[in-house]
Amino acid sequence: MTAMTPMHLGQPSRLPASPQEAVLDYVANPRADARYMVRFVSPEFTSLCPVTGQPDFAHLVIDYVPAATIVESKSLKLFLGAFRNHCAFHEDCTVGIGQRLFAEMAPLWLRIGGYWYPRGGMPIDVFWQSGAPPADVWLPDQGVAPYRGRG
Repeated sequence: MTAMTPMHLGQPSRLPASPQEAVLDYVANPRADARYMVRFVSPEFTSLCPVTGQPDFAHLVIDYVPAATIVESKSLKLFLGAFRNHCAFHEDCTVGIGQRLFAEMAPLWLRIGGYWYPRGGMPIDVFWQSGAPPADVWLPDQGVAPYRGRG
C-alpha cells in the first residue's frame, strides 16, 4: 500500500459498523531510512462471542517494523473499535487484525499478541507474526503477564 492523504486525521469520524467497513489510513514513513519497531497497545479491546453474543475482552499488543508506510493511529483506533459489535472467535479477531495490517501496510515485519481475559474459566492467548523478525531491530517482550487468577 502506498501512503495516502489520511481520511480520519483532523476530521470528525464515526465508529465503523464493522471491521470490514473500517478504512485504515497509511502515511509515508518519516524515517524510512531507519530500522525501528512501532508498538500499539489496546488494553481494552472488545468483540462479541459468535456463539453467545456475550462480550469478550482482550489486551492487544501490535508490533511492527515499518517499510514505506506507517498506520495512522486514529484510523487504527476506529478499526479496533469496530470489533465491539463484531462476532468472532479470539483466534479470528487476533489473526485477522494482524493479517489485514500486514497485507495493507506491507511492513517489513509484524506481530500481534492477543491476551484474552477468561470466560468460562479459561484465558485464551493468540499470537501471530508475519515471519522471522529482522535481526537488527530491538524487539522488547510484549510485557503482558500471563493470567494468574485471583491471588
